[in-house]
Amino acid sequence: STTDNRIALLDLGMVARLTQRLQDLLLKMVLAIVNGRGDEAADLALEMAEQREDIQIAEFRRRVGVMVIEYGGEGVTLTPIGKVFLDIVRSAMDSGVRLPPEMAMLGKALYNLEGIGRALAPEFVPADSIRRNSAQLMRQRMLKSLSPENIFNSALELRDFADKLPGRLNKILDAAAANQLGLKIDTGIDAPQLMLGFQKVANRITMGLVLAALIIGAAMLFQVQTSFRIFGYPGFAILLFLLAAGAGIVLLLNIASQDRRA
Repeated sequence: STTDNRIALLDLGMVARLTQRLQDLLLKMVLAIVNGRGDEAADLALEMAEQREDIQIAEFRRRVGVMVIEYGGEGVTLTPIGKVFLDIVRSAMDSGVRLPPEMAMLGKALYNLEGIGRALAPEFVPADSIRRNSAQLMRQRMLKSLSPENIFNSALELRDFADKLPGRLNKILDAAAANQLGLKIDTGIDAPQLMLGFQKVANRITMGLVLAALIIGAAMLFQVQTSFRIFGYPGFAILLFLLAAGAGIVLLLNIASQDRRA
């Protein structure tokens, strides 16, 4: 303890420094966890994570959601929030999500601090305290962002934007006047191949409609009695029916052959 009988913490372990952005994200995550908002906690973790293509986002979101729901229920008085942080880091590793190492260190620090707090005051519930003081915490963060240095930097950026805006607008207007203003969209799709696929689908639909019309026409001609008969039925109706049946078989074989090659 200090000379005026106050408890002081002496940390001889690892030390990490958090950037302003990481501090804001971690504070939002703590508030999301204690309020039972699992989807928001998962989104904040993904925002902090390294962007990769092999991550299992759906699985990670599901595990974090279940974890936060359990913590926000009856487990809020039993499960330390530091343990929730460590469990999120563990789930991230299993899902291929690479979180910053500072998050694991923060989870360990919170876990140890909550253990000390429970030993000194067993009735103290950190989550309740965070809920009560969340507005003050956010107010402090906003006031800190309104420091003279940040305001001065914002003013410089605004002046730089205002200085360059007329020139940029002139370039845009000149390009529009010369009919050189275009929009380029890269969808990652082979457009000719896509159009060819649409054309094949349209041809198959058209062929199907023609066959349906032949079958309907043949059914209607069955009601017309003529001297020309095949197998005892009206001849024109039988010919239309056979033509539709043959074309249908050819179409099915063609579809099966093309789909097998594809």
